[in-house]
Amino acid sequence: MRYVSTRGGSPVPAQFSDILLEGLAPDGGLYLPETYPDITGKLPYWREVLAADGYAALAAEVLRLFISEIADAELAGICQRAYNDQVFTTGEIVPVSRLSGGLWLAHLSDGPTAAFKDLAMQLLGQLFEYELSRRDAQLNILGATSGDTGSAAEYAMLGRKGVRVFMLTPAGRMTPFQQAQMFSIDDPAIINVAVDGVFDDCQDLVKAVAGDLDFKREYALGAVNSINWARLAAQVVYYVVSWLRVTTDDSQRVSFCVPTGNFGNICAGHIARMMGLPIDKLILATNENNVLAEFFHTGVYRTRSAVQTLATSSPSMDISKASNFERFICDLLGRDTARVAELFGDELPRRGCFDLFGTAEFAGIEQRYGFLADSSTHADRLAAISATWAEEKVMIDPHTADAMTVARRFVQPDVPMIVTEAALPVKFAATIMEALGREPECPPRFAGIESRPRKVVPLGKDPQALKRLIASVVGD
Repeated sequence: MRYVSTRGGSPVPAQFSDILLEGLAPDGGLYLPETYPDITGKLPYWREVLAADGYAALAAEVLRLFISEIADAELAGICQRAYNDQVFTTGEIVPVSRLSGGLWLAHLSDGPTAAFKDLAMQLLGQLFEYELSRRDAQLNILGATSGDTGSAAEYAMLGRKGVRVFMLTPAGRMTPFQQAQMFSIDDPAIINVAVDGVFDDCQDLVKAVAGDLDFKREYALGAVNSINWARLAAQVVYYVVSWLRVTTDDSQRVSFCVPTGNFGNICAGHIARMMGLPIDKLILATNENNVLAEFFHTGVYRTRSAVQTLATSSPSMDISKASNFERFICDLLGRDTARVAELFGDELPRRGCFDLFGTAEFAGIEQRYGFLADSSTHADRLAAISATWAEEKVMIDPHTADAMTVARRFVQPDVPMIVTEAALPVKFAATIMEALGREPECPPRFAGIESRPRKVVPLGKDPQALKRLIASVVGD
């Protein structure tokens, strides 16, 4: 398996081990496999593997399709260390429960930081440690988070040999619990940075610094955001597992409804569908920051400024520039990398938007790729949290509530609709209290977390200041 850039600038296809540590391609694009593997003939066997050997064994089977240079036994060990009942609170790793009205809930938040990001980050931590040890190298991870990626990355990388983490957060935009999860980590290899801006500003800083190839090489910068292909490969696994746990027939189709702001989570669903997983519809759910829903309705992808990005009660989706969207557009345009480079490298930075309405590619988007989209509001979130608790005795977080709201608009008879959980409700206590009049249960492992001392570095929206910070820490 080899990888190419969405913008066509890679002179030769790269191996997985190279793009694992690199993040963005040198031309500013994102890596994709040259072709997607076909899994249709593997599904009956994978059903047996999951039933007999569990999530880790199935993960190794899926990931083997994307990773050529790690031996089977070593990859199986990596997956076993990432996915077990010592790391996750359940041996199933991703349980799936049936709700009423044709809905199912894929529980993705049983990891160390109570968010779906743990499923990819735990694997990434193991892969980084393996590859850095093999190379006798070090890596300085530079990332941005709107809420959950940061804590999942930091907990996954904590104590890993040769790894240091610089994680940018939008100052004041995360919940107190999310801030506490990150800022209470007292380790010199974990550097939390609070940026005076929104998530998109943090993401822009990461791209600006990573785009300086000389600086990137000198300071061995890598990425854990979903711009890193390994994140998406890991997320493909839970789409396969969720499908296997809901179906009994190897051709049965299901739909997924996914809350997303950066297009990473649902991009993994798109990849799984391209590989042949029997997915009928991929329903994209946004909050009031509905840039992605707007595209699927109108064909116009229009990013928004920090001032235009609303602070909502589902803050991890307060994003107006979806980094992973470029991967889907590359597929939509038939891997026309020159056109992708023009759209994302020129037109979007210059005009703040691009328009595919009226093109043949956009006209066939639902039929070819199964995508539908809609958005949810604060009132919708409160109603969904309240209804799901009253009817199912299941408490959901605000992001999952966005997906639950949108999913109910698209349910079809005889097609299971799987809602992908985003996080445990404890991370968003104020909204749960508003919806239900009660505090969410706090798992014992998080007791007292919000009262712990915090360690965070303030920073303006200045790439040079970020470079100086990195240089000062790495040079110590």
